[in-house]
Amino acid sequence: MTKAIVTGHSRGLGEKLTETLLARGVPVLAVSRHANVALGERYPDLLTQVALDLSDTHAGLSWMAGEQLAAFLSDAQSPILINNAGIVQPIGPAGTLDNAVIAQAMALNVTAPISLANSFIAMTVEAAERRIMHISSGAGRNAMPGWSVYCATKAALDHHARCVVADAPAGLRIESLAPGVIDTDMQGEIRATTPDQFTSRERFVALKQENQLADPQICAGAIIAHLLGKTFGRETITDIRQLG
Repeated sequence: MTKAIVTGHSRGLGEKLTETLLARGVPVLAVSRHANVALGERYPDLLTQVALDLSDTHAGLSWMAGEQLAAFLSDAQSPILINNAGIVQPIGPAGTLDNAVIAQAMALNVTAPISLANSFIAMTVEAAERRIMHISSGAGRNAMPGWSVYCATKAALDHHARCVVADAPAGLRIESLAPGVIDTDMQGEIRATTPDQFTSRERFVALKQENQLADPQICAGAIIAHLLGKTFGRETITDIRQLG
């Protein structure tokens, strides 16, 4: 039986990834600060929602050590983890950032997904096959002014995936995938910055104006098709735009 854990399912790409899995009949344990009421009403028998702020490391680790996660995974023959939750803030040149916001970004973008992956691997040793997908970014592979924190956190996920491959846990496939530039609330946050904060702002404004942002539903469909397909995990660091 395939079962999936998805973080950050309340909106954006995470919502569409969760919806796509549910539409395929895959039970999902979804973790976000807020519930997704619409998905809960449409899929009451398949969707279990956990209201949890993963930037609160103590709360996140307490939940991972509790019974709910282990119970959900206990009968999964092909369990899946999608580490999607993340934030782009703080945006701005190094030396101008709020250290508290840096700490929040590191907790949500790095500590939570790596800790959850660790728990997932430990709890699924009996599974015939298990898969982990980190939702990464081209920002983790290319330095960008104003995004020192975001770039660093996504690079951390990429390298974590490489190291897990080197560990070679039995039956595990892992991939850190860049989903492209998608029309979500995060893009709105980027466009709301000033040129002093983010010198590439105008490029992202132009992408919106020229309708060059990817549709979240279409992108999610392509990602899930790849995640469930035969080629998942052949390459550790991938970009959905370059996959056939």
